[in-house]
Amino acid sequence: RSDTFMSELGSIDNPVKFKDQDYDALLQKCLKTAALFSDTVFAANQSSLGIPVDPDPKKGVKWLRPKEITSNAVFVEGTMGTTDICQGQLGNCWLLAALSCLTMHPQLFVKVVPSGQSLSESYAGIFRFRFWQYGEWVEVVVDDRLPVREGRLLFSYSRTTNEFWSALVEKAYAKLIGSYGSLKGGIISEGMEDFTGGIAYSLPVSSRPPRMLWRAITAALARSSLLSCFIHAASVKEIGTVTSEGLVKGHAYAITDTDKVQRVSEEVLLLRLRNPWGFVEYCGPWSDKCKDWDVIDNAQKARLALAKVEDGEFWIGIEDFCRLFNTVEMCSVNPDSMSGEAGDDTATPSWTLSSHQGTWVPMCSAGGSRRYPRSFWKNPQFQMVLSEKDVDDYDYGEDEDVEEEDGEDDVVVAPVSKTEKQREKKKKCTVLVELLQKYRRQKDQVNFLYIAFHIYKVRDRLQDKPGSLDQQFFSNNSPVARSGKYRSIRSVWRKVHLEPGSYVLLASTYRPNLQGEFFLRMVMSKPVLPEDQFRVQKWFDEKAGSDDRVNAVQFMNLVNSGLDGIYIKYINM
Repeated sequence: RSDTFMSELGSIDNPVKFKDQDYDALLQKCLKTAALFSDTVFAANQSSLGIPVDPDPKKGVKWLRPKEITSNAVFVEGTMGTTDICQGQLGNCWLLAALSCLTMHPQLFVKVVPSGQSLSESYAGIFRFRFWQYGEWVEVVVDDRLPVREGRLLFSYSRTTNEFWSALVEKAYAKLIGSYGSLKGGIISEGMEDFTGGIAYSLPVSSRPPRMLWRAITAALARSSLLSCFIHAASVKEIGTVTSEGLVKGHAYAITDTDKVQRVSEEVLLLRLRNPWGFVEYCGPWSDKCKDWDVIDNAQKARLALAKVEDGEFWIGIEDFCRLFNTVEMCSVNPDSMSGEAGDDTATPSWTLSSHQGTWVPMCSAGGSRRYPRSFWKNPQFQMVLSEKDVDDYDYGEDEDVEEEDGEDDVVVAPVSKTEKQREKKKKCTVLVELLQKYRRQKDQVNFLYIAFHIYKVRDRLQDKPGSLDQQFFSNNSPVARSGKYRSIRSVWRKVHLEPGSYVLLASTYRPNLQGEFFLRMVMSKPVLPEDQFRVQKWFDEKAGSDDRVNAVQFMNLVNSGLDGIYIKYINM
């Protein structure tokens, strides 16, 4: 194939240029004129901060470049690691915990932080970072002027005081969203998805026995999944309070490793966690200075790189972890890593991804929930055709049972045994569905709508009906799957098991006539059959030109031919 072939716009190799700022062109211009880059798009001013002005003049914010803060400033000192990231005066532990997770996976990290950037070689005060945004990668350019108060970085900083890569990543993400202030408060999955393009989901700690949970976490880390965890806060007042074990409630922790040690005749399973604050550590069994380590030989301690310093990172036994924590957040870069168990890493991944952009338009396609039957059908509808049953019993970490929507369903369903459930699942297609609302973090405010999706079975006689399904259809039929209660978060996610056939999915907000944009994606595992491989090769040989390429229209015709086992399209109103 031709070496000049350009990667698809929005791919990691050809990201969309945020605000049309071209890093290479800007860099060369600065080097040619010997002038340091000053970003006019995300200027060094109060608007970019997005937080109230401190009335104390002594606490005014100055914007300084790294070498104006410390003369020996570097982009990265040695290697990038979890302890490089410490939280400043901003409630964005969710973002920094996700970034800590990312440092454990160099092949993923370099996607977000392209290599070759420096505060010395070819330095022009300009840096670039890449983030996933609703189906495409976006490259964000920033200058290196950072907010400083009383001589210290106001927001994220490194324990290595002359290192600045983490502060610059935070600045680039703040620019992408609108301001630093718009990063306050969030769910870890937001950061993990935007750093990887993967699908994030929650795993209740109580869903598995401790040793099984440890194995699932170990397997997920080995497959480059990002993992974090937190303790639920019972009220707003509890958020940020420290427990007697030294753990912070309502606070995001990164899960950075698992290991085991031998204590006499007992095998102890451990997790390594990190508090993005860079201090305040767990003080229970197997913590840094706990006497449990006294009976462990030096070789095991050296393997675990046990460091008895207050750096926010610590080990904890799996039993204590399950007793103290409530939820594990996982972000899988590909569906094969979502099995939760170790498998054959040499196997070829076999899954398909379908995605679509959509909008809710007041008085047109923003019909609200099923509480509004006269308008519910007007919501965006997506036809989904499933043609292949599962060949493997994938466990995506979350059961498909969901809470009833308030007052919407009065049907009583007889309980089904777990064995019978598993037997039924193997007869069906497993599909991951994620609905994300777009651009709800703007400037200094976060305004998530309450969103959900519903899936309906479409009978044979309606499959060829043109246009969208009407009010009568949705009044006479109940959904076969749904995301659960409407939630005011960026994304709702669900694993569903469906019979092969035709379906329609509706994406909706709880109340009608609310303006919004969304991104929908579906993933399904499927075997690649030899006859399919032969058909693709034959099709390609027929359609490809002399340059051995096909155009976008030809490629989409192939994808939507039913070859992949899942077919999705938007139904025009």
